[in-house]
Formats: sequence, C-alpha cells, structure tokens
Amino acid sequence: MLATACLALALLLASCLGLELSRCRAAAPGRACGNPAFRRFQRDFFGVYFPALAADWLQAPFLYRLYRHYRFLEGQIAVLYVCGLASAVLFGLVSSALVDRLGRKKACVLFSLSCSLCCLAKLSQDYFVLLVGRALGGLSTALLFSAFEAWYVHEHVERHDFPAEWIPATFARAAFWNHVLAIAAGVAAEAAASWLGLGPVAPFVLAIPLLALVGALALHSWGENYDRQRAFSRTCAGGLRCLLSDRRVLLLGTIQALFESVIFIFIFLWTPVLDPHGAPLGIVFSSFMAASLLGSSLYRVATSKRYHLQPMHLLSLAVLIVVFSLFMLTFSTSPGQESPAESFIAFLLIELACGLYFPSMSFLRRKVIPETEQAGVLNWFRVPLHLLACLGLLILHDADRKTGTQNMFRICSAVMVMALLAVVGLFTVVRHDAELRVPSPTGEPYAPEL
Repeated sequence: MLATACLALALLLASCLGLELSRCRAAAPGRACGNPAFRRFQRDFFGVYFPALAADWLQAPFLYRLYRHYRFLEGQIAVLYVCGLASAVLFGLVSSALVDRLGRKKACVLFSLSCSLCCLAKLSQDYFVLLVGRALGGLSTALLFSAFEAWYVHEHVERHDFPAEWIPATFARAAFWNHVLAIAAGVAAEAAASWLGLGPVAPFVLAIPLLALVGALALHSWGENYDRQRAFSRTCAGGLRCLLSDRRVLLLGTIQALFESVIFIFIFLWTPVLDPHGAPLGIVFSSFMAASLLGSSLYRVATSKRYHLQPMHLLSLAVLIVVFSLFMLTFSTSPGQESPAESFIAFLLIELACGLYFPSMSFLRRKVIPETEQAGVLNWFRVPLHLLACLGLLILHDADRKTGTQNMFRICSAVMVMALLAVVGLFTVVRHDAELRVPSPTGEPYAPEL
C-alpha cells in the first residue's frame, strides 16, 4: 500500500495547492494584512501555538499500533480509547473555567506538561500507566482547544486593542496551517518510526522536545491574562435553556453529536482496517489530512462570490459523503473479502467530508447560538457526542474481531442516516432564514434555492 498512499498524498497535495493558489490570486488583501503590529502579534502567537499543534498531531498515526505492539487485545485498546474520550469530555466541560481562573499562559504551560507526561507514559507497557496517560491526554486536548485561543482573543482585544473583526483572519490562517502541520507530522512520524530504531513509540518521543519548547516560549514571551466567567452551573443552565428553546440549536446539536461521534469511531477503526495490509500509517495519516485540507479549500471556493453556495448546502453534502463512505466500508471490510484499497478511498472521502463539515458547522453555530450562551450549549453538545462514541467503542470491545469491524460500520451508517434526517429537518426550519447565508459583496445575503 506504500505506492497507493504516496500517490494519493501527491495528488491531494497538488489539488490543494492549485485551489489555494487560485484563491490567493482572486482574494483582495485585507486591512489587517498590512498592519505590521498585527502581523508581529500573530507571529508571537503562532510561534507557540504551531509547535503545540505539531506535537499533538505527531501522536495520532501510531497510537493504535503502539498498543498492538505492546500485545494488548483489541478490546483492551478500545477501553484505552474510551478512557481518553471520557477524560476529554470531563475536562472539556470545565476547561474554560479552569483556564480563566488559573490564567491562560499558565494553562498553556500546563498543556505542555500534561501532554509531555502523556507521551512519557507511552514508554511503559503497564496497562494502568497507559490508562493514566490517556487521562492526561484528555486534559491536554481540552487545554489545547481552550487555553491558546482564549489567550489570543484576550490579548487581541484587551491588550493590543485590535479590531475584533480581525480575529477570524488569525484563526482562518491557523486552521490552514494546522492542516499543513498535520500532513508534515504524519510524514515525520513515519520517518521516526522507521529510522530511529524505537518502533511505534518514536513519534511520542519526538513530540516531547516540541512540548518543552511550547512551555518555554509561553513562559518567556507571553504575558498572563485572566477572566471572570459565570459559574459553571449557570453556564450549563443557560446553555440548556437555549438548546431547548430554539429548534435550530437542538437540530444543530443533534447533527454535531451524531456526525462527530462517528468520526471518533473512525479514528479508532482506520488503523486496524489498514495496518494488516502493510499500510504506512504515517503516510496514510498525511493523506487523510491532505483530503481534509482539500475539503476546507473546496468550502472556501464554494462559498466565494463566484459560486455562492451556502454552508447549509455543504453541511448536507458532507453528511451525504460520509453516509456513502460508510456503506462502502461495510462491503470493503467483509470477512474474507477485505479490500484495503476501497477502504482507503472510503476513509479519504470521510476526511474530505470533514473538511467541508467543520467550517460549515462553525459558521452555523456562530449564527444560531447567542455568543453569551455558546460555552454552555457546546458543553451540552459534547456530552451526547462522547457518550455515543464511547458506547460504540464498548460495543466493538465485546464483538468478535472478524465481524465486529463490519458491524461497527453498519451501526455508524445507521447513525449517519439519522444525522441526514436531522439535516433535512434543519434545512426545513432555516429555509427562509437569511441570517444563515453567507453575505454577498454588496451586503445582501445570497438566496439560492434551498
């Protein structure tokens, strides 16, 4: 599969490069791009944030293979993944309050420490130590997706007094380079696992110096900032009221819980499906990330003034692609008739759909959920999302290995069909809602037929 994976990666990268070059030629530079102080502030942020992202991505391709290398059964590995998900949901619920009370810079340093300990735990073959490592991984994930962005937003608005309208420019640039870093991390992880003589634990060892750099740079170059937020109980209560009082929010949360729980299960399953056929896991992972980057590029092109498709259209397309891909996987993983090439193509399509889904969902969440209630609503979204993913992994834990993977893809197909029905319901509700459309250059919302 090495040649197939390398060819897929090359084609996907060429497609991404072509789309990005055409988009850059067509795009007009914004006022933020010409502000030297703003660019310098961005560089200070990216100098700490990008190594953190790179260290996180380095750990992704070889996690499952490492546990298999330690001779754990698939059921035991599933429990390790469930532990990581449970930890992520628990720490995710309180991470915003923790970050605001502790201080955003200290929270970023805590991320580097907890993630380093998580990587060090991978050096042990003791199952309990690995469980603790997965719990620390949940903490570090929650901090990565809360502390860094919270630090940036506060510094941007409060300390530097830049316009709030410039914040999306920074995070759009970060999202692009996040994909690039993920692609590079997959190749680096493959090289480390092959050449360092440490086997599948090598990428985790390689991540530790990057994490130490993150902590040192944050301590040296960042100032501290804090915030006083509402009590956790009030945040959750406000989020629940918003969720139950607005049908759009409820349907959006249902779509997110169903779609992203399937993606969590996919993250667990892709390695045992492809690894027995000699797949180079790092290159395969880079191909997945390139497919996701291609999806994000297609989203930007599709919502541009030339094509003026709407995020609701692209969300529907993303769900349809995943439904089709999961049906493909139920056949390509049939016992005795496995087709790794077909499975690989189906996985690439799922990642392409993710590239369309996440910016679409982000746009719709910003428009549908009031800013003051976003933290509480997102907390309620996360609970069913992770519970569904944990339930799926526990079902796989009890299943026969030969048929369990295929049955899991069948269950995921059924879940995604339910997500598709929720999308149809949301489509019906927001059909005439101009607020949920990307505005045209004249300021009027585009109004294509829905």
